[in-house]
Amino acid sequence: MLISMETTTQDMRSLPLPPGNVCLPIIGETISFLTDRNFHKKRSEKYGRIYKTHIFGSPAVTMNTAEANQFLFTNENQYVASIWPKSTQILLGAASLANQTGVFHQKRRKLMSQAFQPRALASYIPTMANITSNYLKKWEQMGTLTWYPELRDYTFDIASTLLMGTDGGSETPLAQLFNNFSEGVFSIPLSLPWTRFGKALRARQGLLTYIETIVQQRQQQKNPGEDALGLLLKAEDDQGNSLSLDEIKDQVLLLLWAGHETLTSAIASFCLLTAQHPDVVAHLRAEQQQFSGSEPLTMEHLKQMTYLEQVLKEVLRILPPVSGLFRKVIQSFEFNGYLIPQGWTVLCQITETHKNQEIYQDHQRFDPDRFGRDRTEDKQKTFGYIPFGGGLRECLGREFAKLEMKIFAAQLLRDYDWKLVPGQDLEMVVIPTPHPRDGLKVNFSRRVGS
Repeated sequence: MLISMETTTQDMRSLPLPPGNVCLPIIGETISFLTDRNFHKKRSEKYGRIYKTHIFGSPAVTMNTAEANQFLFTNENQYVASIWPKSTQILLGAASLANQTGVFHQKRRKLMSQAFQPRALASYIPTMANITSNYLKKWEQMGTLTWYPELRDYTFDIASTLLMGTDGGSETPLAQLFNNFSEGVFSIPLSLPWTRFGKALRARQGLLTYIETIVQQRQQQKNPGEDALGLLLKAEDDQGNSLSLDEIKDQVLLLLWAGHETLTSAIASFCLLTAQHPDVVAHLRAEQQQFSGSEPLTMEHLKQMTYLEQVLKEVLRILPPVSGLFRKVIQSFEFNGYLIPQGWTVLCQITETHKNQEIYQDHQRFDPDRFGRDRTEDKQKTFGYIPFGGGLRECLGREFAKLEMKIFAAQLLRDYDWKLVPGQDLEMVVIPTPHPRDGLKVNFSRRVGS
């Protein structure tokens, strides 16, 4: 039984809490949660797919099933409401879409979605393709490189250019501010000067000051531009209300973080997993041969890259950039015979959901064919595949992310080879987003004949 809507308060009180361990007071298991990449695997093996813990100052229950995801996503604002760890809430800002709930969240989300409509996305393609080409040529000249920090620069340049019109953002002081900011987003919220959180707070102020300057310059222009910031400045809701300055600053900061940190992880994972599977690369290159390398990429071309779509889906299944989503219990409920009390935090664990053997055959295997027409494993259960979340709070920039990943992959596959440098540590560090411990060292070269 999932949940009984008629369950009385007295019946609820008689239900057991999920199994698990709350560990130390206040801190609980937060340190292990932040540092142990096998945190959920160990506890799932010991307690099952639903278990309790204590993280970020709150008792919590972790749920790792498609059925749990469906319950959480379809009961947003009834039994649960979106929440982030305190460090994330503070650093993203009170006006950020990530911290808004209910009707106000839905209105603001609709307004912000104007920056990610099909017409806007199509207009971003030339800029994405140009920046990608420049970085690929740079890496060719380098020959051997540590790729992950380079990919961080690459995604930051695209994000800063398309989201707020700052070209070459990785070469400005903005980049270091953003790195300090990102490192504190998931941290223990101690605002001492030497802590990650304290450094991130200072970086946030620097970033907001920079964004405010850009916004004020745009507001003085007749046309604020067609990038995401320009569209946000022109956007109005159904009542003709526009975003305030504080809202715009926090929304741009959110978009920068989401469009940089998670995309870097996703693209690095694509590079790593394909380097380990040359048969997949061969299939990808065969697909690319139907497109002329001399013609600019278009949205229509990208839609025809169906095998690339399967590969990217498998990358996001095995190594989702966001490993989990947080919800706050606003009304106690029963789930699978357990009481989930009001005030607890619920963690929807994406990585473990994507390992469910009931959905994914041989889940440890990198197998893009599982998403082919004859298998469609991701369709076996509703919300069994959730790299971008789901429901009312599904990632707003999902299509932007997929677009950037496809453009990067297509241009990389056509003209370049990349091989992993032997002897490096490829274990994945999970905070703030998954990436290889040694930074993904590769030998990079132009393909013969290209």
